[in-house]
Order: sequence, then C-alpha cells, then structure tokens
Amino acid sequence: MELKLVYATELTGSLDGMVEVEDVEKLIEKPKYEEQGDLAFPCFGLAKLMKKAPNVIAKELAPKIQHPLFEKVVADGPYVNCFLNKQSVSNEMLQTILNEDMNYGSLTIGNKKSIVLDFSSPNIAKPFSMGHLRSTVIGNSLANIVEKCGYQAVRVNHLGDWGTQFGKLIVAYQLWGDANKVKAEPIKELLALYVKFHEEAEKQPALEDEARRWFKKLEDGNEEALALWKWFREESLQEFSKIYQLLDVHFDSYQGEAFYNDKMDQTIELLNEKGLLSSSEGAEVVDLHEYDLPPCLIKKSDGATLYATRDVTAAFYRQQQYQFEKTIYVVGQEQSLHFKQVFLVLEKAGFEWAKQLVHIPFGFILKDGKKMSTRKGKIVLLEEVITEAIELAHRNIEAKNPNLANKAEIAKMVGVGSIIFHDLKNERQNNVEFSLEEMLKFEGTTGPYVQYTHARACSILRKAAVSSQTAGLTGLQDSASWAVVKLLMEFPNVIEKSFYQYEPSQVAKYLLDLSQEFNKYYSRVKILTTDEELESRLALVKSVTIVLKEGLRLLGVHAPKEM
Repeated sequence: MELKLVYATELTGSLDGMVEVEDVEKLIEKPKYEEQGDLAFPCFGLAKLMKKAPNVIAKELAPKIQHPLFEKVVADGPYVNCFLNKQSVSNEMLQTILNEDMNYGSLTIGNKKSIVLDFSSPNIAKPFSMGHLRSTVIGNSLANIVEKCGYQAVRVNHLGDWGTQFGKLIVAYQLWGDANKVKAEPIKELLALYVKFHEEAEKQPALEDEARRWFKKLEDGNEEALALWKWFREESLQEFSKIYQLLDVHFDSYQGEAFYNDKMDQTIELLNEKGLLSSSEGAEVVDLHEYDLPPCLIKKSDGATLYATRDVTAAFYRQQQYQFEKTIYVVGQEQSLHFKQVFLVLEKAGFEWAKQLVHIPFGFILKDGKKMSTRKGKIVLLEEVITEAIELAHRNIEAKNPNLANKAEIAKMVGVGSIIFHDLKNERQNNVEFSLEEMLKFEGTTGPYVQYTHARACSILRKAAVSSQTAGLTGLQDSASWAVVKLLMEFPNVIEKSFYQYEPSQVAKYLLDLSQEFNKYYSRVKILTTDEELESRLALVKSVTIVLKEGLRLLGVHAPKEM
C-alpha cells in the first residue's frame, strides 16, 4: 500500500494539476517528531509557482485534502502534515501482508532481467577461512535481494584456481610434500606447504623464480604440473562444498580462473585489433593515463597472463552467456584499483555494457583488531568457527529450553544464523570484529535475538490456534500496535533501498527495529484477550512472523518456529 502515492495524488488534485504526482511524491517526507503526523509535504517549491509564502500555501491546502485513509491533515508552518487513520491503514496493511504472505515486499524493478553476482571465490588448495566469509554472505544476500526485486540472479563462484600461487604450491610439494599426508588431510597439509614456501622464500629468494617457472609450465600444459593442479582443485572443492552446505549457499557456476585459459588469446587479439595494447618493458599493457590510473597489465614479458586478462575474458563470456543487465563483483576493497582498470579496459574497447559492471567492496574481518593472513598461517578456519557456534547455540538452548524438540536442527539454524547476521548487520564497507560470544547472545543486536522474536510470535499463534483468514479484521488504533504497523509498511522500501545501495545491512537493521518494536508491543498489550480486536491483534502477530522470516531469508538466515 503506497500511502505516499495516495497522499501525493490527493495533494496534486488539490493543486488543480499544477504539478505532477511523481514530483510531489518525491518531496513527501516523514516529520521529525511523531506528534507532527505520519507524512509531511513541504510547500517551499510551490512558493515561486503560486507567488505565495509557503505557510500561506500550507494553510490553503490542508482543508482541501480528505481521504478515508487520513485521520486529519493540518498546516504546520510551511508543511502540510498528514495523520493517517490508524484503524483503516492497519486493517488494509494487515490484509495485504496476510494475503501476499512471503511475497510481501516483492518488487518488479528487475522485469526478469539477469544480474550476475560474482562472489565467495576462494583460492583452491587453501582452507576456507573466516576471511572468505564476508564475500560469501554479502554476495548470497545480495543475490536473494536481487531476486526479491524481480531479477534473475546468476550466482557465480569465480574460484581462484589459477595463478602464480600454484607454481609456489607445486614447488613446495616437490620439495617437502608427502602424498599420504596430503591424501589424509588435503587442505591442512597444502596450507602447511604454502606457509612453509613463504618462510623458506624469505631465506632463499630464488624459490620465487622457481615458482614462476612452474606456473608457466602449468600454463603451457605440462603433464606433471597439470596432474598436481587437478588433484589440489578436486580436494579443495570437496572441502568447500561442506562449508557451502552448512551456510546453505548455492551457485549456478563454479567456473574459476582456469576456465578462461583457452579464451584469453581471443581477448588479447581483440584488444590488439582495437589498438589498445602497447608494449612496456616487454609486457603488453592497456594505457589508462587519461584516467590517472596505472596501465592495466594484460600479458607479462614471459607470456604469462594475469588476473586482469582473466577478468576481462570472464566479462566477455558472461555477457555472451547471460546477456546480463548488470554484473556485481563482491570482492574486498583492496581490489578496487584492479576492478577500475578492468572496467575501463572494456569501456575503452567500446562495450556499452561495461558501464553495468559494479565492484561491491567490503571491509575486513578482524581478530583482536588485526587482519587475518593466510601466508603467515594466522588463520581462523570457517568450518571450525561454524562448528563451535553450533555447539555454543546448543548449550544456550539446552539451558533456556531443555525440553525443546529438534534441538540439533535449531542449534544449527541459530549457530550459523548468528555468524551470518553478525556480518550483515554491519555496513559492508566497515571492518567487522569477530567475537563468537557477542554473536550468539539472545539479547541485543544479534541474529539469535531476531530469531527468538520470530519464535516468540509463532508461539503466540500456536496458543491461539490462529488461521490466516482476514474476514474478521477491524484494524487497530492503539499506539503500541501502530508503531509495529508503521514498521511493517516500511519493508518494501527497505528492500528497494538495500538493492540500490547494495547493502544487506539495511535489511538486518530493519529486522532489529521490528523485533524491538514487537517485543515492546508484547510486553504492553495482552494479545490473547478475547474481545473484538483479538483477530486483528493475531493478524498483527502473524504479519510480524511473515516479515521477520522473509527478512531473515533475504540475509541467508533460517527462522526457527521454536527456540
């Protein structure tokens, strides 16, 4: 129910069509204080048009506006303030949510066009660490939000399965590796080899040259190098799939960097044909000095290709494959320069769709204020963290509700949900301090708090044995329920905002606000009292469960019915 639009239409009618409805709607805002009303229209823009002072216009306009959804419309200085009719609006709002159920808040902005989301993208032969969590959960949530807005989301896991690091790993394995150890604990052993390589390379810099030579052999199809690379890749994917199952994240494509190896010559040829390549110390580059950026390196002097070559090639491939409206790269902020260069190379090559490539950066996960690093072995394994979170959640549930059925299943929802929510409640550009104890609290700004609110609302509905019928609704006019209704009305706007800002934290913060407002309502109102408003109160509770569950789903978090 677009109340802003209803108000704008009424205002425009009173102005005898002097202005367009859309222009009026854009100006409508929320008053600073609740006692000033629910919607406000500033008259400053009309002063020149009507050759009158804004406060005079407000006084003339206010009495003309009458609508069953408005309780009263008053002039407040230069503003025309509208007080909504609580009973009518809440009645209409609750009917809408109950009828639309999980479709409430869905938008049609996307018109079924495709958006490609490139996210998670861990490096193979390395463990899935807490450092990979942010790209994975932000990307997954944005994919859900994109779908909620009417687009088709194409989820791509652009695996880091190519590059000089595999030269390093091959050298480390040849020097210090043990096949049986790798088979027994592949990721743990490969990480140990990778860390050892960096320790030894500090003492023997020649190891770095040896690693580059082996990566070139891998690019040239050397059998020994390829066999080791394939083995490392398969073992890694098996490990990753366990994590994705725990997080309930899925992908449409696992085409990593290696997939583009046989497609890169075509890219280089195309850039050459367009006259964009120039030589720099034996390497091939695209000059970007007109943008005050360093040149984009496309081919090294030894003939090896780079990240940029693969990302340019991947963009071509995806455009042909998916005819995307947009591609969103959910990659850490340290890659900002890289993406600026890649996008500009494609723009210089004359591809209009390059303007629809968007880098969505994010901050770091910090442990005790410091960034985690794979090279030095300072790593927190995500699987271990998730397992520990589930165990902690299990203990919390055991203490709070020992007779609960399906404790293991609910502990998993709460444990995993707490990690995801803790990440997504933070604006993505901010760094996130990691603390399992904080994440799992049942009160405060946490995932378990929102999940517990949902479970509490479900418990009220079970006691009342409520149906989803809307026939007996009369609406509600008390201030406690009105505060909840106003928040429920905001849900579609929050989704739209989170889409345009690429910011799942908008949804997470909204869910915290709704949970707090509902818990206040629960403490102030006897919901199950038998009177003429009982059905409307239960409809309000049911609407809260619908919006909390759907909001959590958009974040990638499950909503237990009991806790």
